[in-house]
Amino acid sequence: MLRRSIRNRTLVLVLGILLLSLSLISWRSYRDARHEIEELFDAQLAHSARLVQGLVMRDMNPQARNALQQALDAAVNARRDQGVPGHDYETKLGFQVYATDGSSLLQSAGAPHGALQRLAGADSASPFSHLSGGYHDVQLDGHAWRLFLLHDREDDLWILLSERGDVRGELVGKIARRSLLPDLIGLPLLALLIWLAVGWGLRPLAHMAQLLKSRAPDNLAPLLLAPLPQELEPVAASLNRLLQQVNQLVEREKRFIADAAHELRTPLAVLRIHAQNAQQAGSEADRDEALRQLVTGVDRTTRVVTQLLTLARLEPSAQQLRLAPLDMRRLTRDTLAELTPLAIARKQELTLDVDEHSDCSLTGDAASLATLLQNLVGNALAYTPTGGRIEVQLRSTAENLFLEVADSGPGIAPELRAQLFERFVRLGDGQGAGLGLSIVARIAELHGATVELLDSALGGLRAVVRIPRI
Repeated sequence: MLRRSIRNRTLVLVLGILLLSLSLISWRSYRDARHEIEELFDAQLAHSARLVQGLVMRDMNPQARNALQQALDAAVNARRDQGVPGHDYETKLGFQVYATDGSSLLQSAGAPHGALQRLAGADSASPFSHLSGGYHDVQLDGHAWRLFLLHDREDDLWILLSERGDVRGELVGKIARRSLLPDLIGLPLLALLIWLAVGWGLRPLAHMAQLLKSRAPDNLAPLLLAPLPQELEPVAASLNRLLQQVNQLVEREKRFIADAAHELRTPLAVLRIHAQNAQQAGSEADRDEALRQLVTGVDRTTRVVTQLLTLARLEPSAQQLRLAPLDMRRLTRDTLAELTPLAIARKQELTLDVDEHSDCSLTGDAASLATLLQNLVGNALAYTPTGGRIEVQLRSTAENLFLEVADSGPGIAPELRAQLFERFVRLGDGQGAGLGLSIVARIAELHGATVELLDSALGGLRAVVRIPRI
């Protein structure tokens, strides 16, 4: 369902990018905040060490040092026993002052025990012999401590400031929670708003889909959607164009079926009459004549059906031309060879005029071009009287091949020639269905060729077909 829904897919993508971005931003903010807090606390440790350095001197007499220690302890006891305002972090902060031999001179109540020994390691005789000032991290009593060691060279004292790691960690955690809490609360709300926004943005698409679902199967009217977003205009235009093409195709099929039914009705009725005449013939001669007429009617009906099937094959929805290089000279000869017996039976002269050395090659569909030539020559044979003449000429140029079929028949008036390319139009005494030249025009159209009807030098009609080589 996720892959099939644009809304869900967009929502998951946007929320995923948003969640990833917020996570990266929060992590970077957390890291930067932690770094700045570390810097601030380290600065406070160094600052506090400088203050202690200013208060404690090497030549301070023991009474003054003890008095300072007692004052520090009393301050802590006053907070604990008398409720003096303070902070819980006081027990997690401390300082210690050491002499060079490692003896403790002064320390606060919150100073951790053993910090110097942990820093100095096993060499407790001279703990500061290999220690350097600066920041150190140690583990004491299950807690991480941040230490700052300062060497007072003037008084030859070592001042150790200490701070428990959870002081910093708690502050960093509070900052992280306060930074992430709005994101955690706002993300579901933002997801809802994005879901509503995506739904509103896709509403025209949903409306189009609903309109298509609710249409009847036979409703090929254009979609009326206005106003449309810019992104949907090409889709609607393509759908309307497709509906128009389908509608035209359906209408053409309806007209074709109606015309075909009308055209076949008469031949079938004639066949029935001839069959009835043969059954009711009173003599052998009448029966033979009825049977002869029946055979002629069958031939004519067969020709009509063949032409109808050919025309249906050439329709845009069914046509699949098999284009391939071919020799038009050879194709013309083979086609005329098939039609020669018909010309001989009618005592007509069928000739071919072609230059044996000219280039007659082109790219086309051999079966369709053969059908084109058969229909042109077949019409010429049908309309040319007994003893007439039909000339086929094939000539070539660099860009085109010209196929001409001329006959000595009665011809057609120039103002009527355009009608011959319409379906089921017959002029004169021909016995065809009026589909021959319609088939010729369709084949020519599929090959990018043109057909022209002119006067023939033989006295009849001359059909000129110009076929491009490409």
